[in-house]
Amino acid sequence: MRVVVARAAAAVVLVALAGCGGAVRVEPPTPSGVAAKACATLRDRLPRTLDGAERVPSEPPSPYVAVWGSGEIAVRCGVPRPAAMDPTQQIPEIDGVPWFPDPTRPALFTAITRDGYVEVTISAKHQAASVLVDLARPIRDSFAISAPA
Repeated sequence: MRVVVARAAAAVVLVALAGCGGAVRVEPPTPSGVAAKACATLRDRLPRTLDGAERVPSEPPSPYVAVWGSGEIAVRCGVPRPAAMDPTQQIPEIDGVPWFPDPTRPALFTAITRDGYVEVTISAKHQAASVLVDLARPIRDSFAISAPA
């Protein structure tokens, strides 16, 4: 019985290690129109590293998703308006980009632009402000920044 348990545990470890070098699973959004076009522009402007984490592939592959580290930082471009966002609420800006900090998910920030929304998830391993500063310029260069109506 101990041999079976030991083999099963070893198999689980091997499967987990085999997945370490692979793509990170992130559900892609499905933007359309001007948001999809802006997201395509953003994809080409995103940095190779963010707060010391290297960019890695996402699964399924999507032009609307970018991931750094082992999923420590993820960008989903062209997401719907955040459900928790109150239209009358003041949204803080970092380097000219309005960022909605989701009160229900502290690691989730959404850039608010006229052309669409860019969601960023940042693990506690990283400095959120540093990541948002590094993403501000590519977002400003890809999207019309004034907030959507």
